[in-house]
Amino acid sequence: MKILYLLLALTAGIMMPLQAGINALLGAQIKSPILAAAVSFTVGAAFLVVLCMLLRIPVPALSAWGKLPLWMWTGGLLGAFFVTTTIILAPKLGAVTLLASLIAAQMTASIILDHYGLIGYPVQPVNTGRILGVIFLVLGVILVQRY
Repeated sequence: MKILYLLLALTAGIMMPLQAGINALLGAQIKSPILAAAVSFTVGAAFLVVLCMLLRIPVPALSAWGKLPLWMWTGGLLGAFFVTTTIILAPKLGAVTLLASLIAAQMTASIILDHYGLIGYPVQPVNTGRILGVIFLVLGVILVQRY
């Protein structure tokens, strides 16, 4: 079963440069990276609403929504920042430099999140292999940008 999860993660990873490129082209055509991000989120939200309806996923009562910690509502803001930033940077950096930089930063943040078990991640202590992996990713960013 874990192999299916890894394949799904790889598929999502393949979609990242596609999404950045498509959204960057949209932003160039409509002359606004922010509007392009809004269009991207609107289309994505509409798809998810339809999917929830098709799968008959029950919506929690309003009282349950109000009990959520405020920080749990920031995921959409973080996503909006991410998508808008990739729309702006994709044509300036190119796919490889953009994604290598994103991945290096994601791995660095992930090591910290895992080490401390923050925001629901299982605790996975920092070790030499993980640190070397991130160092190699950062070196990869440098090589990709330089050559």
